[in-house]
Amino acid sequence: MVEYPPGSKARQVGLPLAERVRIFGARWTTPSRTENHMPVLALDAGTTSTRAMVFADDGSVLAQSQKPFAQFFPADGWVEHDADEIYATTVACARDALAAAKLQAGQIAGIGIAVQRETVVVWNRTTGRPVHRAIVWQDRRTAERCRELNEDPNAVELVGRTGLLLDPYFSATKLAWILDHVDGARAAAERGELIAGTIDSWLLWKLTGGKVHATDATNASRTLLFDIYRQEWDQELCVLFDVPMSILPQVRDSADDFGATMADVFGAPITVRSLVGDQQAGAVGQDCVNPGEAKATYGTGCFVLVHTGDAARVSRHRLLGTVALRLAGRVSYALEGSIFNAGTVVQWLRDQLGLIEHAHESAFVAASIPSSDGVYCIPAFTGLGAPWWDPDARAALIGLTRDSGRAHIVRAALESVAFQTRDLANAFAEDGVPLAALRVDGGMAANEWLMQAIADQLRIPVERPVVLETTAWGAARLAGMHAGIYPALGEKGVRRVEQTFSAIAPKQASDAQHAGWLRAIHRVRS
Repeated sequence: MVEYPPGSKARQVGLPLAERVRIFGARWTTPSRTENHMPVLALDAGTTSTRAMVFADDGSVLAQSQKPFAQFFPADGWVEHDADEIYATTVACARDALAAAKLQAGQIAGIGIAVQRETVVVWNRTTGRPVHRAIVWQDRRTAERCRELNEDPNAVELVGRTGLLLDPYFSATKLAWILDHVDGARAAAERGELIAGTIDSWLLWKLTGGKVHATDATNASRTLLFDIYRQEWDQELCVLFDVPMSILPQVRDSADDFGATMADVFGAPITVRSLVGDQQAGAVGQDCVNPGEAKATYGTGCFVLVHTGDAARVSRHRLLGTVALRLAGRVSYALEGSIFNAGTVVQWLRDQLGLIEHAHESAFVAASIPSSDGVYCIPAFTGLGAPWWDPDARAALIGLTRDSGRAHIVRAALESVAFQTRDLANAFAEDGVPLAALRVDGGMAANEWLMQAIADQLRIPVERPVVLETTAWGAARLAGMHAGIYPALGEKGVRRVEQTFSAIAPKQASDAQHAGWLRAIHRVRS
């Protein structure tokens, strides 16, 4: 277990309040809970769509709206988004949700924003125009640069300050790529004409009319440029990745007064009260705020996050150390495992193979046969994430025979999500943080067949909440707590479990299936 470096701000969380205020600033003082019954607006800018949800003071959903946005694939392993389209769909969803809830902007206590992490935007400080499409977390174009850096012991040592690995998944090499490949971009950045950030910074800057350029510690911790122990941008890391520190946003707590939206966006200003990475928001929404509590969000990818308290751990199995939250200056940490392709597997079955018409059909097709009969789907469309971290691995169907049909492929595709979750659970256990239960959410959590398959592989309770969109709820929870509406994190009665799945398949059968999966993984590794 890693201790905080001597003299770091993280060590100073135990100081008296007056001293903490001196070190961290007045944001150490947070509002106490009031009798404010105003609702909260959550904006959840995901990887394939944007969602807005309005939550009442009791946490119930008053209204919601969701809109997809375009995905661009300019080359093999490249994934891009139009940052302007993300902003436009975010605003449109928010307006629709407010209208559906029959609420005016002046009736909203605040906005909470959760976003896809690692995706980066570089834009002109004056015009507000992006200089290039946003490069998405899934993008692998900088894999060669990461391989080069991995050969440098000094680079590997420096990256240890971030809790992350040298991988194109993270923001730094994407940011440098934009500066190096857009004509005049690096020179403009050096002149102070450009600024950059993850999607939260982009949305905040646009919503506030360019008045606020900020991020929070959870999003900053995913860039490879942020020292998670000292809680600040690191000059040596910026030099290593050739990213000017001057273009980066101010790093704040996850719940804060981030500024008000322009009046013409929603009809009146609304204060943004939280920024948070989507997986950390999901952990808050699942009430995973104490050491050992774990959640898995099944969306485009799958992200398993285990809270480790106020100490950052270093994994021996290539899991990621990350900031769980920073509230009132106090930092908590987590270990995280990332599966790059989960929901994308079902989209592939539907859109590329035409084996299903709607995502929900996958459960019925999988259940139509008793076994996948040795067929394995390795969904390494953009490489393999934890614990393998192989950017060059590619997807494969293994074990097909003349008897293999539609149902075998669909079932194997869903099973791949369960097997990958077990791989992560094994890595967590070997790192000393075994999972006692897993709290699940995200769109795929509605698939009961898949949830049962995960429970059969993990042999622990798999708990599904009433509201599956816990990312949006987590962002709202932080914003509402900062506004004095919701109770402090961890208070009982907030989290509501809809169903718990327990293992029913024989352990021997589950173990044999997983052993076959590991053999299949070995065959696609680069």
